[in-house]
Amino acid sequence: MPDHELNFAREILGSRNYRDVPDDEVLAQAERLLGDWMSGEARMERPKLYDHYALLLLALIRRTRTLEDRVTQLEAQLEGTQPE
Repeated sequence: MPDHELNFAREILGSRNYRDVPDDEVLAQAERLLGDWMSGEARMERPKLYDHYALLLLALIRRTRTLEDRVTQLEAQLEGTQPE
């Protein structure tokens, strides 16, 4: 285990603005960091939610919205192909 604590948001963003980091990258890096933390391979700073985990929550919210839109489109297509 490393002797220093990682900053969750800084590890994902680097020097970029959160708007410049694609959701796919946020989710992949968050999964890696949280997996390392849970397995004891990394230590994480204890942040305030709005500072760090909001980044992950925002990506998850956007991903959920995208998936919901896709489901709605697929359901509409399915309804259009069903005989009455």
